[in-house]
Amino acid sequence: MPPKTRARVSKRTANSDDAGEKVGGKRKAAASESGKTEERSEPPQYCHWLMKSEPESRFENGIDVKARNFMRQMKNEQLAFFYHSNCKEPGIAGVMKIVKEAYVDHTQFDKKDVHFDANSKPDDPKWSTVDVQYQRMLKRFLPLSELKKYHLQHRATGGPLKDMALFTRARLS
Repeated sequence: MPPKTRARVSKRTANSDDAGEKVGGKRKAAASESGKTEERSEPPQYCHWLMKSEPESRFENGIDVKARNFMRQMKNEQLAFFYHSNCKEPGIAGVMKIVKEAYVDHTQFDKKDVHFDANSKPDDPKWSTVDVQYQRMLKRFLPLSELKKYHLQHRATGGPLKDMALFTRARLS
């Protein structure tokens, strides 16, 4: 059941991030006031996460499995788009909020669970999970084809979606 009140979201401007362009997790060197350049290695600035799920069931060994991965950088109160993948028309369907940061996914150690991973050890776990809370559905479904169109326009004009990871990374999960 969705919450009755809307979550407050702080607005960030396109210039809220320091000088320097993001390049695959690193930033290009940026000139400081003294004229020297400095290399930055912090992860890219958060905007919105994209969390995907398959709206249709997918079965492995007779068990319905849907998703996992890429969550260790997520922080409380950040927003994520709920993205339908592996379906006739993939795209964004809704918005959710991160309510608990990454922690060890206990299912990786349970031999009876479909997410069991024999290579993962309790002292060196491979898998993490986060807790999310439903915020709202979008007023309309935003298909991947439309997202791609906006990405290409922004790439040409330097808009805010020019570095959208959905199109700049070979694989998101």
